[in-house]
Parts: sequence; structure tokens; C-alpha cells
Amino acid sequence: MSEPSKPTMRAAAAGSLLLATIVLCGAIGFGIGALVGAPVALGLLGLFVGPVAGVLLVHSRFRDL
Repeated sequence: MSEPSKPTMRAAAAGSLLLATIVLCGAIGFGIGALVGAPVALGLLGLFVGPVAGVLLVHSRFRDL
């Protein structure tokens, strides 16, 4: 018997999840930075943390991709 085929849009969903995580981390960093008086610095920090968090999230969600 042949294996069931995987859904075709899984790669697009993984890319969207990665991009959303990067944007969300940047926004959270900017928001916290606005509260403490350093929005640009913490926003940029969030943009550097975002890809790491995004890759870990995509890896855990789409392990079989």
C-alpha cells in the first residue's frame, strides 16, 4: 500500500507561522520597550529573538515536513 500524501499547503503554513512569530516578537519587544523607554532597542531585540523562536515553533509543529 502507498503512504497517504501530506497536505500540499504545509510548507506555506510553516512559512506563515515563522513570519508571524518574527513579527509578534518584534511587536512585543517594541511594546515592552515603549513602557520602559527603549522601544527601538527592545524592538530590535525582539526581531532577533523572533527567528529563533519561530524556527523552534515550526520545528515542533511541523516535525515531519
